[in-house]
Amino acid sequence: MSKIVLDTVYRHPPERVWRALTDPQELAAWLMPNDFAPRVGHKFQFRDKPQFGWRGFVEREVLEVDPPRRLRYSWLGDEKGPVMTVTWTLEAVGGGTRLVLEHTGFRGLGGWFVRRIMGRGWGKKLRKLLPDVLDGKRVGPAECH
Repeated sequence: MSKIVLDTVYRHPPERVWRALTDPQELAAWLMPNDFAPRVGHKFQFRDKPQFGWRGFVEREVLEVDPPRRLRYSWLGDEKGPVMTVTWTLEAVGGGTRLVLEHTGFRGLGGWFVRRIMGRGWGKKLRKLLPDVLDGKRVGPAECH
């Protein structure tokens, strides 16, 4: 099994980063439109335009909520694919927040390709789109690409 691990530091306090990860409007501005609620057991979806090889939505369930330190949810991007897990860990560091994303559950050769594609997508979102939301520069829906 392979995984994506991205480790980033933002100049915002953990409470601010937590809000960007859990508020549906802020989450939509850097990731995808959603019906998220930070409640264990809550089932939700991220939605966007369908693309070749992707049905246009991701089914999820909140597995863990420990504000503002840890958030974990399942991820099912394709009804035939494996159920994966996304874990966000936040840690206060001098003048900001260390955010670690761990996306696990990629299997086989197909999983290797999906992990590579998703790794680039997560990287863009964490390097550009999320910082724009944290800085108040982005308020509209995120683009999937």
